[in-house]
Amino acid sequence: MYHSGELEVQARAGVQYEASRVGKIIGAAIPLAAQDFLRRQPFAVLSSVDARGLVWVSILTGKPGFMRATDEQTVAIDGTPLSHDPLRENLQANPSAGMLVIEFATRKRMRVNGKGELCYNHVIVYAEQVYSNCPKYIQAREWGLPDITPQASSTTQSSALTMPQQARVKQADTFFIGSFHPQGGADASHRGGNPGFVTVLDEKTLLWPDYIGNNMFNTLGNITAYPQAGLLFVDFDKGATLQLTGTAKVIWDMSHAVEFPGAQRLVEFRCKEVIEMQNAIPLRWTFHDYSSFNPV
Repeated sequence: MYHSGELEVQARAGVQYEASRVGKIIGAAIPLAAQDFLRRQPFAVLSSVDARGLVWVSILTGKPGFMRATDEQTVAIDGTPLSHDPLRENLQANPSAGMLVIEFATRKRMRVNGKGELCYNHVIVYAEQVYSNCPKYIQAREWGLPDITPQASSTTQSSALTMPQQARVKQADTFFIGSFHPQGGADASHRGGNPGFVTVLDEKTLLWPDYIGNNMFNTLGNITAYPQAGLLFVDFDKGATLQLTGTAKVIWDMSHAVEFPGAQRLVEFRCKEVIEMQNAIPLRWTFHDYSSFNPV
């Protein structure tokens, strides 16, 4: 069930028994309750792999109902990525797709990992792994559509983070991470904490704490075996997105974690490419409160 990278991290963390038990939640079909959950959501986060083997994370949005399970193993998403989003070409180069659907207001989330394809004006995800995650570290937000005329999106690309981009990352309380394993496929996951939980070491290097989770270690297992990873930061107030691709590694030396309350270990990310899109998505969120699980 688990691949070698996940097993290695579970063993190093000493949670093999816990992981074997929680791993039973992974199924291959989308239950009816999960199908209803998908229909209610206005966005989905997808990870994909480009022709060079680099991992990216993208976001697709629409009014509730734009995403639906057409059967127990298939999710259809109306709409296609923006022209500069790597997802479009990535699915043609590599069908692996990891999908995360999260409802900030209720702190519910689920993953649908498998294969993806573009079909006319739809993205189709064929499920191979389906499971729900716990509500930890999710900040409560309520989504809405602004009563203004949407502006055209604009895109900038670079090989490092600009100073304004670094400032955005430093203030983030949420981001999404994509990872991949040649046998396990692509995965998309959520990371959250109080603002400042992501440290910017320099224009190419980020560092964040890994808090206690479900002990499956899907993300850390993937990057242990296949270091390429992607990050997505969403501006919940203005609808801009910041997509990063690069490499990640797990830092186990806890002497480095003393400045990170609650850290079980650290993750370092080295950036290779950055895509920033202004007006990338129409959704805006109203902040409610931070997760009670966030270390302080």
